[in-house]
Amino acid sequence: MAAEPMRIRAIQQGAHTEVKILMRHDMETGQRKEADGKLVPAHFIQQVQVQHNNKTVLNAMFGPSVSKDPYLSFKFNGGAKGESVRVQWRDNRGESRSDEVQIA
Repeated sequence: MAAEPMRIRAIQQGAHTEVKILMRHDMETGQRKEADGKLVPAHFIQQVQVQHNNKTVLNAMFGPSVSKDPYLSFKFNGGAKGESVRVQWRDNRGESRSDEVQIA
């Protein structure tokens, strides 16, 4: 699967920064069947890590119950306009994606 870029927004709001992420991924559970009855193999994001200026601000573990194209929103203390926020994910097949955005 050629992973599409994530859509990331990081906005400074006073003393904290709000981050919104849309990750493009099929998130197959391994329980869905094709028309011929064969199971579609499991393929889902397992780990998501978000860093602000190379410091981890979020570590999340996903599983097969998370929907297709997961959306994640959270806030962390700190962050200033122009600083970087990097989002990385890795799935159960070892595929990964990493994208970065500047705080607005």
